[in-house]
Amino acid sequence: MQPDHKSRGLAQHWQILIGMVAGALIGILLNSTQGRSEIQVASDALPAGLNSLTIVDSPDRVEVRYKTTDGDQHELVVDGRQGANADVPTVDKLKTSHPEVYRWFADHGRSTSRIVGDSARMFGGLFLRMLQMVAIPLVVSSLISGVMGLGDASQLGKMFGKTMMYYLCTSFLAIVTGLVVVNVIQPGVGQEMVFAGGDQVVGSTSLSETLFAQLESLIPKNPFHALANGDFLSIISFSIMFAICALIAGGKTASFIKDFFESCFEVMMQLTLFIIMLAPYGVFLLMLYVTSTHGASVFSSLAWYMCAVLSALGIHACITLPLILRYFAKRSPWEYARSMSPALLTAFSTASSNGTLPLTMACVEKRAGIDNKTSSFVLPLGATINMDGTALYEAVAVLFIAQLHHGESLPLSYQLIVALTALLVSIGAAGIPHAGLVMMVIILQAVNLPIEMQGIILAVDRVLDMCRTSVNVWSDSCGCAVVARDT
Repeated sequence: MQPDHKSRGLAQHWQILIGMVAGALIGILLNSTQGRSEIQVASDALPAGLNSLTIVDSPDRVEVRYKTTDGDQHELVVDGRQGANADVPTVDKLKTSHPEVYRWFADHGRSTSRIVGDSARMFGGLFLRMLQMVAIPLVVSSLISGVMGLGDASQLGKMFGKTMMYYLCTSFLAIVTGLVVVNVIQPGVGQEMVFAGGDQVVGSTSLSETLFAQLESLIPKNPFHALANGDFLSIISFSIMFAICALIAGGKTASFIKDFFESCFEVMMQLTLFIIMLAPYGVFLLMLYVTSTHGASVFSSLAWYMCAVLSALGIHACITLPLILRYFAKRSPWEYARSMSPALLTAFSTASSNGTLPLTMACVEKRAGIDNKTSSFVLPLGATINMDGTALYEAVAVLFIAQLHHGESLPLSYQLIVALTALLVSIGAAGIPHAGLVMMVIILQAVNLPIEMQGIILAVDRVLDMCRTSVNVWSDSCGCAVVARDT
């Protein structure tokens, strides 16, 4: 029996919102009241070989001071935040760089907020694993059954053309919005900042090499290897080619393949719906982890930069896309947003469009009433190549870095290079947290900006990543409605 969202009392999107807000508030409270601890380990609990051990844990800094039995004194200081610059020593990196010190810290020195945050990350990760578990079989079965359901390869070509046109246009509009906002606010002009971390070691990958790598990924050497490793571009292209060839084969072969994958899709959708019932709890745990380990400061640092990014994302998500939805899809933006709210809130908390894909597909089909023939093609493709929020964010971030570096905005010619490069590199950006940071290196190289200055924005990247992922998913969802209008 299929779960009934309406019979469970409070609507699911409200449950997810409550879970997200509750996790954030509890995490901030823990971080502010229980975020710091200083432990002098008692002599009877000292690890072997030590005469003394003192551990100071705070959200932004961890100190481990110890004295060995031979009289040597040592002190190790690392960044207390997870996900910092690749060259910055953090608590997580102690696991590999200083495993023994990490064991001491884990056994004796963690603050209450870090203990809660680490536990929330572990159990919240189980929810993400369940979404990841169904993502690939759901994409494969939905794509093949969706393409087979078209019954005609010419219809697939028409849908592909409309989908790509939508994705390119909305990504371009998002980038233009970001450029306008960052030039109006000018968050980096007059600012003086010191960024953490040394020079960032980055490969000298050119834009052409990156784009060719994306083209290569469309042709997997081994489809089973692509399935096992979650290479979405390879999976999507092979599934589409497989379904088209099955249509061409026709007869009993096509009928058997269509029935088989339609049955697989029904089973995977049922499993997805049951996993979705756990979304409020998963979102609560993930938000609790972010705020208990980072605190409220993650929302207040780099305020003008965050203001520019969030304003641009808000304009694109609340004005541009709703207008497209109203005039091209003939749908009510408010009602459509309500239908998609579970997916949007989950995208915000997980910062992963690929991880949210099963929930996005379920909301589009079960709540928004979009046919599976459209959603099974548009959404997996969108989760891989349609990154409105990411493209917008990259443009704003690069211009912000340029303003910090030069003390003024880039000339218009360079801004056009930023816009074009951001549009191209957003295609194929992996739908995982912080993928935009990797792609940003190419844009910084294109306008001759220091790559290491990327470390400036890492302190608030997690929050902005959550916001831009929600915009990515919202754009994919609106694309479904637009393509379905005339399909």
